[in-house]
Amino acid sequence: MLWEHEEAAELLSLLVSKGAWYDAEHDRFWSDWVRDVFDLRTANAFGCSVWARILAVRLDLIAPATIGPSFGFGANNRNFGRGNFGRRVPGRVGLSVEQQRLVLRARYLQLISRGTVPEINRILQILVGDRGPAWVIDNHDMTTTVFLGFAPDSQLRQILDNFPLIPVPAGVQVNYQFAVQPAWGFGDDNLNFEHGGFAE
Repeated sequence: MLWEHEEAAELLSLLVSKGAWYDAEHDRFWSDWVRDVFDLRTANAFGCSVWARILAVRLDLIAPATIGPSFGFGANNRNFGRGNFGRRVPGRVGLSVEQQRLVLRARYLQLISRGTVPEINRILQILVGDRGPAWVIDNHDMTTTVFLGFAPDSQLRQILDNFPLIPVPAGVQVNYQFAVQPAWGFGDDNLNFEHGGFAE
């Protein structure tokens, strides 16, 4: 405000209101931007697509055509939707937003890691530590084994099967081992519902 407009109450009120609006909207815009785009832990689909371009990561995978007969009912394997539970030609399958976040976080951590065992263990804690214990062992034969102390769900398994989740030096093969869930059963060691399994 210039000194000559100090007595203009309406102009002063308008400027104060405009400043308050800018403060509120500006703060909200940037907090939404951080949540929806910048932070890979909370990014939405748009934010994941931005990060996918930055990190050069595909956010879909190729589903192969079904080999052999598909499951269905009646003549020509027709089912409830008049189709087979299979795929005649290869096609693209998009990842869920949660899967996209995991893939993008893994790629980012790969780019800033040297691929040492302690770093890989820290990365596993960042990526899947909330699901259960996870660690890696160097087998000293150009392979590493990642142990997951929990059974991965289908979404995590899809990521493990199709994307490099952990950073390893070039030429090193990654193997996965998962904890086997105890099964229910009877027998010498499985005497009741709390013990044992239908697995041998």
